[in-house]
Amino acid sequence: MLSERVLTTVLRQINRRVLRVRVAPDVTLPPARDDRPRLLYIHVPFCERLCPYCSFNRYPFRDDPARSYFRSLRDEMRRVADLGYRCTSVYVGGGTPTILIDELVDTLDLARELFPVREVSCETNPNHLIPRVVDPLTERVQRFSVGVQSFDDRLLEQMDRYDKYGSGREILERLQATAGRFHSLNVDMIFNFPSQTRESLLRDVEMLTESGANQTTFYPLMSSPAVRRKLRETVGPVSYTREHRYYEALCQALDGAFEPATAWTFSRRAGQMIDEYIVDYEEYVGVGSGAFSYLDGTIYVNTFSLREYDERIASGRLSAAGARRYPLREQMRYRFMMDLFGLRLDKKAFRDRFGVGVERGLALEMAFFRAVGAFDRDDAEALTLTPKGRYLLVAMMREFFAGVNQFRDQARAALPPEERRVLFGEGVGCGA
Repeated sequence: MLSERVLTTVLRQINRRVLRVRVAPDVTLPPARDDRPRLLYIHVPFCERLCPYCSFNRYPFRDDPARSYFRSLRDEMRRVADLGYRCTSVYVGGGTPTILIDELVDTLDLARELFPVREVSCETNPNHLIPRVVDPLTERVQRFSVGVQSFDDRLLEQMDRYDKYGSGREILERLQATAGRFHSLNVDMIFNFPSQTRESLLRDVEMLTESGANQTTFYPLMSSPAVRRKLRETVGPVSYTREHRYYEALCQALDGAFEPATAWTFSRRAGQMIDEYIVDYEEYVGVGSGAFSYLDGTIYVNTFSLREYDERIASGRLSAAGARRYPLREQMRYRFMMDLFGLRLDKKAFRDRFGVGVERGLALEMAFFRAVGAFDRDDAEALTLTPKGRYLLVAMMREFFAGVNQFRDQARAALPPEERRVLFGEGVGCGA
């Protein structure tokens, strides 16, 4: 699609400029300037094994370092509360947040003591859909998100997930046993893998529908340059030429059973917690190694080094190690993308937030979206998207996260030699 190629080219140029963060010893989170609701993001970077396509900050699991890390996490949460932040929602990502269920439970319980938490989202992997993990979370977590990626056994083998998590049929049975335990059971899927066929994708949709999950997120394959090299070695070269066709196919296959909640999240019913917290929360605070915060137009990045993380928390500091303040135009672009990704931009809210209407503040962006037929509704009150517009937001978010992933790759490459060996060389394997 020509409009997608133009958009992708422009966004890659913009991302190279805006996704640069100043690392400095004096960086720290500011006190809360008001009591507006914010989200607390908690990052747990440990995995039993590392997936080749993942750019998130993650380390091979060992018991003692992981328990020490959880203790530091809870100390950092207390310091965030002391700064006056009022977090009404919690999102726990990874890594594998459920790697130590007792530590996770203690962390979630503390979050509810420190903040007026109304809802909790937590990620997990298919092998953790077992009573020992699920039972303690049913009263603590409202949205449980399972990283399945595909039910196709051939793709699972290529992704090094078959031995870890079982066959597609085994994963399906675990999901069916978990369905109904949480307000939202979300299944994360990936489309546009190099070796994925249209038939395999449609079979994924069929099995997803059978799973009993009431929400699904179909991510396009997103990769930074470093991950693209790894993917080329394992599953083949990444191409976006058929991404639009696959997106149309899965939207058609989901229609009737699911409805769009964001450009790539689909729910069985309205009103469910959606996958991307950055849609509902303009500002969020991140705790843990490799987490991000976005506050008052400034992005803060926590240290990616586990050793430095422990040292910072032990010395009474927070873990933010880098920051970048964005000018008003970049803040408007960010909100424009997030609101439309959430399928509706409120023009009055945009004007109240930035002091200028979206037509004037982002004239070029509005002209492009109108010219390519991306808007379904475009009146004095709101913008909504056509099916083509929803796909363009998928492409925009793909490039946004790919740019963030490239920053993560660079942060990991700058780690001390002993931590780099764990990740890229003769690292420590899984287990205690």
